[in-house]
Amino acid sequence: MTAVVTPTTVDLVDKDRDRAQDRDRAPGDVAAPALTEARTFAPRSRRPLIPRGVRRLGGPLGVLLVWHVLCATGVLGERTMAPPGDVFAAARDLTASGELQEHLLTSLGRVVQGLALGITAGVLLATVSGLSRLGDDLLDSTLQMLRSVPTIGMLPLIMIWFGIGEQPKVLLIAIGTTFPIYLNTLAAIRGIDDRLVEAGRVFGLGRLGLARRVILPGAVPGFLVGLRFALVGAWLILIFAEQINARSGLGYLLTLGRSTYRIDIILLALSIYGLLGFVADAIVRLLERTLLAWRRGFTGS
Repeated sequence: MTAVVTPTTVDLVDKDRDRAQDRDRAPGDVAAPALTEARTFAPRSRRPLIPRGVRRLGGPLGVLLVWHVLCATGVLGERTMAPPGDVFAAARDLTASGELQEHLLTSLGRVVQGLALGITAGVLLATVSGLSRLGDDLLDSTLQMLRSVPTIGMLPLIMIWFGIGEQPKVLLIAIGTTFPIYLNTLAAIRGIDDRLVEAGRVFGLGRLGLARRVILPGAVPGFLVGLRFALVGAWLILIFAEQINARSGLGYLLTLGRSTYRIDIILLALSIYGLLGFVADAIVRLLERTLLAWRRGFTGS
């Protein structure tokens, strides 16, 4: 006759096994909680009703709503602040004529070129200073001195050297973005745990292997922090850089609005700067989730 295993039979077998384990256990031993019970009673994180991406838009939309209410109630007059409707109308007109796209693409091109130079220079300098004591002695003190010099204060000298074309605009952005990348990447390299380096040496990694597999990957979080500051700094420097004999770009759009007393155009250019900063921050957050998927940190409660 074939035995039939029912849930009751399984429960009886489990209970007999537990009794046997209790008899074999020493009087001072404490039974460890079952893994299944721990999983059953572990608190589960509830999924928010509103997606996080939508909630992050709540702040900018709230600012837009307050702006509209202040203008509609007359708290902010037309000479002080143009209402959002006028700004949207100016954006529509400039988009229809193709001017807004031209200014935006020109500014984006300058920022991309400057960022590429600044990120490359910052990472190389931080790597040399962080991996070599001689490099640190030769470079770090000089870079700390140059960091104290205002980037905008170098504008007259750069204009004398490179003229008033595109080169000084890109170079100003590159200089301003080099230092945030350098400082944060260098701090991350110096913050690598010595035990990780020793473990790499135990596994036979040489100096180049340690740099590629341990030190530089561990410095990625600091680099991303520097990248976030560099992106913001690039747009700030661009405003001043595009005052150098510029005929296009968002900085030129600001100058045009000031010279024609068009507050709506000024606010449009500033709004685009803010939107670009929001998009840049979103890109860095995406990079953090992609490159730092191995790291688990506190994200708030």
